[in-house]
Amino acid sequence: MLTRFFQRLLVFCLGGLSVWLIVFIVFDTADQRLPWVFAVCLTYGLAAYVILPNIVRLSLKVLHRGLIPRYTITADGLPGDPVNFVLIGTLQQLHDAFEIAGWSKADSLGMASSLRMARAFLMNSAYPTAPFSTFYLFGRRQDVGFQEPIDGSPRKRHHIRFWALSLTHSSEDMSEASFWLKTDKPSTDERVLWVGAGTRDTGLSLTWLTFKITHATDSDTNAERDYIVNELKERCVIGEVAWHQSGSRLVTGKVNHYITDGEVAVAKLISRENTVAPFAG
Repeated sequence: MLTRFFQRLLVFCLGGLSVWLIVFIVFDTADQRLPWVFAVCLTYGLAAYVILPNIVRLSLKVLHRGLIPRYTITADGLPGDPVNFVLIGTLQQLHDAFEIAGWSKADSLGMASSLRMARAFLMNSAYPTAPFSTFYLFGRRQDVGFQEPIDGSPRKRHHIRFWALSLTHSSEDMSEASFWLKTDKPSTDERVLWVGAGTRDTGLSLTWLTFKITHATDSDTNAERDYIVNELKERCVIGEVAWHQSGSRLVTGKVNHYITDGEVAVAKLISRENTVAPFAG
């Protein structure tokens, strides 16, 4: 109890430090040198993208309890999308499967793609290969991601991120912490586990705690997981689907509210040459 008290006291002090930096250092300094509107914009940018993310990461390190992750982790160190999908195959098979399903590979996140995404979002113009924000699993960022726009809009889309995991871990229990704490990245030329987190973007939102501008997501990730399963099964690019529990419950607090049964859809990818087009009646 004493340890938890000092942990929470330290987190409270970190929170107070962040407020002091934002209000009395960043804003006061900017307000003395810039017009009020520009001072507010600069303060927001530094607070949302520099100060608060680092404070959150430090706080989570203080409170870390080593629980089995059921969710990916955002760049801020906050819980992200639930893990709900695993495919088995090579990187080429993964690309082929989503290409046949009509999905597009996401562009790498960078200055040019971010600006194009912002412009497409504001103008509601098509950007079928829009980049994803960076999420983490197994101690590293996503390896690849795919998306399907809804009504041709960049504001709404089905999307999924994948992380490669060696098949040597496939015999391990997915409810064991050791399964989720791997940081090694296997060669994607071989058959691997593609551990994925799929959700549906529904519009614009602000990240809780750091207030970054981001996509709002549908809370029912079970429905999105089932949608992706059906999309791939209809194109005959995956085999039979099995279901596994991702692990014990991760207590996240109020960040994003998701409805999930914790089940992960697991299936083997089928090579393009063995794919049979669905019957069109």
